[in-house]
Amino acid sequence: MTLGNLEAHGFLVYDVENLREHYAQTCRLWAERLHARFDEAVAEVGEPKARLWLLYLTGCSITFERASAQIFQTVATKRARGPSGLPPTRADLYR
Repeated sequence: MTLGNLEAHGFLVYDVENLREHYAQTCRLWAERLHARFDEAVAEVGEPKARLWLLYLTGCSITFERASAQIFQTVATKRARGPSGLPPTRADLYR
């Protein structure tokens, strides 16, 4: 949904953050951990599914690293009178 659509449906947008670099790192770490315990994963879900997940996580990491994909976190509330109750800064969201 676009920011304009959110606002048109009665939401107030407070913050939009691009998480591309965070997702690149997270997917890379997940792929490395899956690779390190690949035999256990195969025993749990079978080789085709384990290989598919390894390929998916590696591909996602590369895609985010190269900025071929973006992912955004949007903080919004339903429009209402008075304070929103949200923290005043982004730093407060991550405490």
